[in-house]
Amino acid sequence: MHNIQLAATQIVQQVMEDGRNLNQVLDESLRRKSVWSPSQRAALQDLSYGTLRFYGQLNAVLDLLLHKHMTDHRITYLLLVALYQLQYSKAAQHAVVDHAVRSADILNPKIRGLVNAILRNFLRSQNELLAQAALKPEGRYSHPVWWIDELRAQYGECANAVLEAGNGHPPMTLRVNLRRSTTTDYLAQLSAQDISARLISPDAIQLDKAVPVDKLPGFFDGLVSVQDAGAQYAARLLDATSGMRVLDACAAPGGKTAHILEMADVEMTALDKDEKRLQRVAENLQRLALSATLLTGDAADTADWWDGKPFERILADVPCSATGVVRRHPDIKWLRRKKDIPSFAVQQLDILQALWPLLATNGLLLYATCSIFKQENQDVIDKFTARTAAAKQLPLPLGQLLPNAEHDGFFYALLQKTY
Repeated sequence: MHNIQLAATQIVQQVMEDGRNLNQVLDESLRRKSVWSPSQRAALQDLSYGTLRFYGQLNAVLDLLLHKHMTDHRITYLLLVALYQLQYSKAAQHAVVDHAVRSADILNPKIRGLVNAILRNFLRSQNELLAQAALKPEGRYSHPVWWIDELRAQYGECANAVLEAGNGHPPMTLRVNLRRSTTTDYLAQLSAQDISARLISPDAIQLDKAVPVDKLPGFFDGLVSVQDAGAQYAARLLDATSGMRVLDACAAPGGKTAHILEMADVEMTALDKDEKRLQRVAENLQRLALSATLLTGDAADTADWWDGKPFERILADVPCSATGVVRRHPDIKWLRRKKDIPSFAVQQLDILQALWPLLATNGLLLYATCSIFKQENQDVIDKFTARTAAAKQLPLPLGQLLPNAEHDGFFYALLQKTY
């Protein structure tokens, strides 16, 4: 266990101090330790994700336990990892403490006694410490204070539910390839494999418990894909029909591109500015036996890649703060800054303005983000329609999706080019 604690400590420190992406750091760590068993690799992922998911609470508790500032930051992060284990894991408490002391002995032998004392003090006064930590917003909700304040200003009483959802474990949701099967048939296949699942709106399948993709019937044959239920709304809202020329302007990793192609025989162009991420689109399409024209290019600079032929449908799934998917990427909560939000809004408006000339008259453009902040969502649409006479926002059965038990947080707005 102590080796996993040490690896998680290093991962969390790199995220919090160096601003690195959690998935990238975790992947690097797992590659360095190729001898680890699947259960050890899963444990490392849990410790890394869990510590960052509840970082606000854990840090507030640690502040109460420390009587002076800890100068060795490695020990600080080790204590946060161990506190996460003691509070949220099923590991034996004495084993967590013993291994944390052993880890401290490797990092800084002079502090091993302090580590032992702090963790045992936590166990003696666990409920009291958690109650005290919850008196501060960051300790209660494990989100930055500016984030909490912004959600409360925008959503009022609903903000607490959004914050709690952001600290949960994301559901595993599937999208059936409708060219190959139906949700009814695939539910039967899952049942035959003793995988419990249910149908949720509109036609996504949510598993009661996540499983590796190699356990999913027909996954590698293109029968099904993993995609959040909220993300699955995009293809239906875009309403592309066979024969249409369609652009997915920020396509990687390709889930929405593939979903559109599964629903209709369209002439699809998938664009992304990152060539490596575009390769993931290619891999997904190959697995699903689908085809599209893949282009490397910037959606905000169309002169470099557009062939001059208009598109009847455009999906603009624009770069955003990703504040609606933090339960999948808990590092976002601590890496994102309040000043980032208006910066994203400027970029999003630039992309909308660049893509609009590519849309055919009477064509539809679906604007999408995985943000829950209105500055990136309806505010951007309002600014765009105010300065674009031919742009008409059409009513949708949904617009802002807030994260809940069935889906992540998303925003959709459908624009029609009237002339």
